[in-house]
Amino acid sequence: MGDGRWRTAGRWRTAGSALARVIVVWAVSTLTMLALAGLLPDFQLQSTDGDSITRTALTAAWGAGAFGLLGALVWPVIVRALLLVPALVLGLLVFFLNGSLLLLALWLIPDGRGAADPETAVVVAAVMSAVASATSTALAVRDDEAYRRRLYRLADRKRPRRVTGGAEPVHGTVFLQLDGVGHQVLRDAVADGLMPTVADWLGTTHRLTPWRTDWSSQTGASQLGILHGSNEDVPAFRWYEKDTGRLMVSNRPASAVELQRRAIERTGDGGLLTFDGASRGNLFSGGADQLALVLSMAARRGRRNRSRAGYFAYFSDPANAVRTAGSFVAEAAREMVQSTRSRLRGDTPRVSRGGAYPFIRAFATVVERDVVVAAVIGDMLAGRTAVYADLVAYDEVAHHSGPHGRDTDQVLARLDRSIALIAKVAEHAPRPYRIVLLSDHGQSPGETFESAYGLTLKDLVRAGCGLPVPRRVRRTPSGSEARDAARDALRSALHRPVDAEDEWAAEGAPGGGPAVRPSEPVVLASGNLGLISFPDVPHRVTREEIDRRHPALLRTLANHPGIGFLLVASAEHGSVVLGRDGAEVPVAELAETGPLGPLAVFGPGAADAVRRTDGFPHVADIMVNSMYDPATGTVHAFEEQIGSHGGLGGEQSYPFLLWPVDLSVPPAGLVGAEQVHRVLRRWLRECAGPQIPVEISPPTADPEALLPVDGPVVPDKSG
Repeated sequence: MGDGRWRTAGRWRTAGSALARVIVVWAVSTLTMLALAGLLPDFQLQSTDGDSITRTALTAAWGAGAFGLLGALVWPVIVRALLLVPALVLGLLVFFLNGSLLLLALWLIPDGRGAADPETAVVVAAVMSAVASATSTALAVRDDEAYRRRLYRLADRKRPRRVTGGAEPVHGTVFLQLDGVGHQVLRDAVADGLMPTVADWLGTTHRLTPWRTDWSSQTGASQLGILHGSNEDVPAFRWYEKDTGRLMVSNRPASAVELQRRAIERTGDGGLLTFDGASRGNLFSGGADQLALVLSMAARRGRRNRSRAGYFAYFSDPANAVRTAGSFVAEAAREMVQSTRSRLRGDTPRVSRGGAYPFIRAFATVVERDVVVAAVIGDMLAGRTAVYADLVAYDEVAHHSGPHGRDTDQVLARLDRSIALIAKVAEHAPRPYRIVLLSDHGQSPGETFESAYGLTLKDLVRAGCGLPVPRRVRRTPSGSEARDAARDALRSALHRPVDAEDEWAAEGAPGGGPAVRPSEPVVLASGNLGLISFPDVPHRVTREEIDRRHPALLRTLANHPGIGFLLVASAEHGSVVLGRDGAEVPVAELAETGPLGPLAVFGPGAADAVRRTDGFPHVADIMVNSMYDPATGTVHAFEEQIGSHGGLGGEQSYPFLLWPVDLSVPPAGLVGAEQVHRVLRRWLRECAGPQIPVEISPPTADPEALLPVDGPVVPDKSG
């Protein structure tokens, strides 16, 4: 009886506290509406004949109450109905929708005493939502239960999950991926005071170590290996597959779902997060049941696609929607100002930052961050065992602003605040959590290949093949030399003069073949890694075949100052690495302690990385890695990026791993995303007990059913 009486009294106290908070928020909203009515001439709360102060206050109270009630009841329905709208468009619609609710609330005021122009309604709704949110949060600061309930609502949870585990609590684990933040960038940010939370952890509760990526130093390869234990046959961010005729692009939904399916089929395991896991903001699910902003699930149709649920969970609170939309607009404006300043200062290197980029940046640094952080908070308060989340803000900004500078410094500082918030909320979770920070790759700075030499890699390949190129390319030294070399090589092979504009119109091709022009090569860029494929040849083309078809191509590429080395198959040597001045090393002879030839400048691990990629079924006919200057750390991206990753060279190959000291130490010299996956699996076992397997689990019965391929890949527009 005593316990029942105590529980009843507790419920009454909770209800009374909640009612008191509602009344206070209502009162503050009423005062805010009165103040705005006095400041904004197009916002009225009185009849045309005027009203007493008491009557005006009652009108404001009615309007504030109606607006709050509509926000609580109607707003979630609107957001759910708009889940199919692209996230970028949804962010821009927030202000309009919130203003529409205010107009509806004013219409509900008796005697028509509330009125506002549509533009004014948007402003009033935004201010009132922000004030109500701030008031509610302030009242709940010292009320853990209220704070927890609010965050549960954001994450669409109704009640905490009770966790049992005896006297010792079973830990959960949160993996936060800071996309593109290299080991050295993190150390510099800590030293410069940009990331005080991480600085507090270092040397006390956490330890830091770098790890080395595979040759393909980009999110698709790294995250697939980390979450699913295998990134076999992912040679780059984008690549052409001869057997299917498809262009695979890591950040396209159909490609992501196919890569995940292949990894599951190869390992026989669902992924890192198969046991009570959540995947937030990632390319791949990791086998998690709880999903938000997961690209591989975006290709699905029907109820199994729960990726957009993260948007609903967050934007169902109108205060969150308005706050994020306001930050979105501010971030887009900040990018425009920073871009203009960079142009006026004459900063170099520099790439175009106009068009839709300010809004793309704002989405990555604001919308994606807010939704993912809110989802992670909800996962912790729900007691989930394992959470993996990707925060992409730094990577997006560094591509266009460079990996070092004021623009990226601001992003790193905001990421630290997000980490601090997650760590603070972990104190309110129903189970203790260990937080692991890691990155998937770094970024290397440098002028783009086109900016440095006046032509793209595709232009250089076409010139080296003797194919027509634009006039601007013919005027560049690189383009002119490549065309001259191609023409001279073809003349020598044919023993006759050849028209410079149509070399392949000769009576016979080199080697005595038929006079048929080969199909044009497919040239793709993945940061400072280039891939060249000949689609009319079903197998991997050898060096000897390339020399017969295009006698000057390999020599033109290998001797170009912007290119570090080439990887190409050879009928005589298996595969070879080619460099400047005729340098050539068979892949079979590459060894870290032996002759590295063109790979020597790229440091330890380069030979192993190249050798592994050489064995992939879908490796390109010619793999091209840009030059790398160890003195400056610069590379040349083959796409429009002054901070790039994707190949070998510099900081891009060295991400970081920051882990709590009470977890086991990872092996020294951690190499490759697959090894990182094994370390994270071991930590999950240490945190949560025997239900997390250390080794890959037995094959699933039907991996095809788990992740069906949705359809053909849409060709990449930059390919």
